[in-house]
Amino acid sequence: MGNVMNLGRLLSDTARRLPDRTALVWGAQSWSWTETDARVDALVAALRQRGIVKGDPILVQARNSNQLFESLWAAFKLGAVWVPTNYRLTPPEVAYLATASGAKALIYDDAFPAHADAVQAASKMLKLIVAIGQPRADELSFDGLVADALGASEPEAEVDHGDPCWFFYTSGTTGRPKAAVLTHGQLAFVVNNHLADLMPGTGPDDASLVVAPLSHGAGAHALSQVARGAKSVMLAGDRFDEEEVWRLVQEHRITNMFTVPTILTRMVRHPAVDHFDHSSLRYVIYAGAPMYRADQKEALEKLGKVIVQYYGLGEVTGNITVLPREAHSLDDDAMPVGSCGFARTGMEIAIKDAEGKRLGAGEQGEICVRGPAVFAGYHDNPEANAKALKDGWFHTGDLGRLDERGFLYITGRASDMYISGGSNVYPREAEEVLLTHPAVAEVAILGVPDPEWGETGIAVVVLEAGQAADEAELLAFLKDKLARYKQPRRVFFWAELPKSGYGKVPKHLIRNELFARGDLAEVAAQ
Repeated sequence: MGNVMNLGRLLSDTARRLPDRTALVWGAQSWSWTETDARVDALVAALRQRGIVKGDPILVQARNSNQLFESLWAAFKLGAVWVPTNYRLTPPEVAYLATASGAKALIYDDAFPAHADAVQAASKMLKLIVAIGQPRADELSFDGLVADALGASEPEAEVDHGDPCWFFYTSGTTGRPKAAVLTHGQLAFVVNNHLADLMPGTGPDDASLVVAPLSHGAGAHALSQVARGAKSVMLAGDRFDEEEVWRLVQEHRITNMFTVPTILTRMVRHPAVDHFDHSSLRYVIYAGAPMYRADQKEALEKLGKVIVQYYGLGEVTGNITVLPREAHSLDDDAMPVGSCGFARTGMEIAIKDAEGKRLGAGEQGEICVRGPAVFAGYHDNPEANAKALKDGWFHTGDLGRLDERGFLYITGRASDMYISGGSNVYPREAEEVLLTHPAVAEVAILGVPDPEWGETGIAVVVLEAGQAADEAELLAFLKDKLARYKQPRRVFFWAELPKSGYGKVPKHLIRNELFARGDLAEVAAQ
């Protein structure tokens, strides 16, 4: 494909163009573009000096911070691969990511010592461990490395279009997460596409509020802000605080933010929305799950015509559809209610049947997509690649239909995935852990509607003959083995699970039975 721009240049170029403008704000601290770029270059120099080279994966276990933000740009400039975790994962889950990615370095925030220990114990490839905060024996200090190398001027590594720069971990339907390989060339398209379709006209006078972890969709959103010289403002604390959100919107004249429907609804319903001025908002972008029509209307009434929806997976870095501001309306007749929008610029959507044949308008099938935003495949996973990248299209695993005008409606999931608080949850992960409990013979977990999280998991368990266990015991058994958002909230015990003619356990039969027994009504009432 030939050389392309190293994505790290987005930061270098903005720092040259707008040296003294603010790049990043976190609590009482702020950094100019020059300061941010200088810190990143120092980290690049320090890591290069210690043997981290082009292509090396750098695992990062950290909550949002200026250091997490800087680690992304340093990885890009090095030509290395940024491998951020979802910081809510448990130590064994992060240790798996370290070995699966072949991580050569770990950057972790000192709130997660057990994670660092688990990575070190599991990984044979690890060359160094860098602590954000207080390093322990044989660890390096992130800020120490930066301070020692400040003033270094580091050239960005030469890269090709297909060179990886980010392993975007997606929950695996097979119980193990898979690394979607994002590349310099592909993400350059994504940055342009986000600016064109989600927040046109974004520039240096804009300000973006970071309310979600930079390790996932919010990180992709931040790339576009850097490209245009718009400052990013992070929440000061670890916990999501609606009052702080609205205070920061007023204080920094925030113009855009990326969030998920459950969080947007919490923000809109919180009394603080009426106590602070949010008239600066131009684009409030939501993705990651469908939004109930009633919640959509509530957001439009409170914030005005500023909400933008998109649909996209990590594998296409958010680039499948957009429902722009002007397509949203309080009037049901004036908008395609229930649609997640039309194809993003330069991207094509097809609805296909099981044989791969393209279906017509109104027909339901699998949502498939092609175009420059499609990833390079899963790292070290030929089986998953063969399935997901058949016949030149990326197969999403989601079911849907296109109307005559090209608006997409998601009608279901080919898999059993549910979305809790904006995070994808594949029940098989928790099912496999529960099956290791001596009392559990069979288990099925499914997502059910939840007023706070959008969906939450419930487990139906069949016990081994002669064995006993209760809900509290099984939930406690899961506690340290899986991230909390992946754990079911309730457990029901049945004598047997319904089976199909093929001996499988169809989740829709379990759902029907839960309704029939009144158990789902009990969950909904809680």
